[in-house]
Amino acid sequence: MIVSILTIFLLSFYINNSNSVLAETDPLGIEAEAAILIEASTGKILYEKNADKVLGIASMSKMMTEYLLFEALAEGRVTLDQQYNVSDYVYRISQNRSLSNVPLRQDGTYSVQELYESMAIYSANGSTIALTEIIAGSETNFIKMMNDKAAELGLQDYKFYNSTGLNNKDLAGMHPEGTGPTDENVMSARATAKLAYYLLKDFPQLLETASIPKKKFREGTDDEINMDNWNWMLPGLVYQYQDVDGIKTGSTDFAGYSFTGTAERDGVRYITVVMNTDGYKARFDETRKMLDYAFSNYSIEEIYPEGYQVKDQSFLPVVKGKEKEVEIESSAPINVVLKRGEQEKDLYKAEYVLDKELLSKENELMAPIKKGTKVGQLVVSYNGTNNYGFITPEGENTLKADLVTMEDVEKANWFTLMMRGIGGFFGDIWSSVSDTIKGLF
Repeated sequence: MIVSILTIFLLSFYINNSNSVLAETDPLGIEAEAAILIEASTGKILYEKNADKVLGIASMSKMMTEYLLFEALAEGRVTLDQQYNVSDYVYRISQNRSLSNVPLRQDGTYSVQELYESMAIYSANGSTIALTEIIAGSETNFIKMMNDKAAELGLQDYKFYNSTGLNNKDLAGMHPEGTGPTDENVMSARATAKLAYYLLKDFPQLLETASIPKKKFREGTDDEINMDNWNWMLPGLVYQYQDVDGIKTGSTDFAGYSFTGTAERDGVRYITVVMNTDGYKARFDETRKMLDYAFSNYSIEEIYPEGYQVKDQSFLPVVKGKEKEVEIESSAPINVVLKRGEQEKDLYKAEYVLDKELLSKENELMAPIKKGTKVGQLVVSYNGTNNYGFITPEGENTLKADLVTMEDVEKANWFTLMMRGIGGFFGDIWSSVSDTIKGLF
């Protein structure tokens, strides 16, 4: 009896202690193999779990396909009304209704607009491959573009083997050259969020299509098909969440159920990634947790206004100027993602970092000086806990503002400089005499 009671006590202690440790390491309790939450304008990371673990991404791969499509459109290499004749590869993949697809006719002609919408809304795999052929001539060529662009964007922990995110075994032996028959795209949650960050930053118009909950493909024709967006968090769908408008779901046997989501409310947008959740609904449940946490606990606040000056450091000495000093201030406000209850005066510190190349060894500026001359930066540092940093190196720049001069300082004429020199000479003599006299007494 005593042994049983002791066993129960120890088991209870272990469970409670384990839960305590879990709460400390994962305060949101996100039930996914990996996850990350960022604020979209700054790239500030607010939460992460196994963010650098490399996992399958399935159809979230199509975010890179979208990026390259929008880039081609922006550069005029492709147009939305451009027509495409269906290749045998695209035809065969598009006819497989066990995959997400809109069946394309073998002798059909489709616009880039139609193909893009079916990819973005319905995750149509045949349409996705068609777009790669339009942009790069073949999916094989396109895969190189995907990996090259990932490197250019500074992504780490990724590998693209096809444009769709399917396992290569689903491509009927026609997978891109140089890839294996069972290869599948992989990324980390951090890399996925970084891709989503750049996609929204560079091509925000993608949300016009990604936010469409339902649409008919080739409406009014014999080929009409209902396309329900796989992002069931969109308004009007089964797991709707206020203000969600993107971006991409993904699921394969290898990747599990994943989702890159985004929502904007009151001018603040967040990006979420969950990877390999417990089921179709779970990826939306876990996303909801992160969005609730973000919208309830964070806001973007101005903590240092334009024209801010560090106390007792608002002037720089000037050499050979009509004035002997010039006033300096920050040229732009500094906004941060602030957690509710945080006191910025306690957690944030501002300091000047002067441009040594412009200053003498005595930290003096040489006249003449123009108003608005950059002389350094106001740099803000954060001393709080759970500082996950930013999704991109550029994010640190949001904590910096140029330090500029507030007025012109003309160079003094020769007479003024001569008189200052004479004054300085006699001043030095008087100081020396004074010191000598003081020494006598």
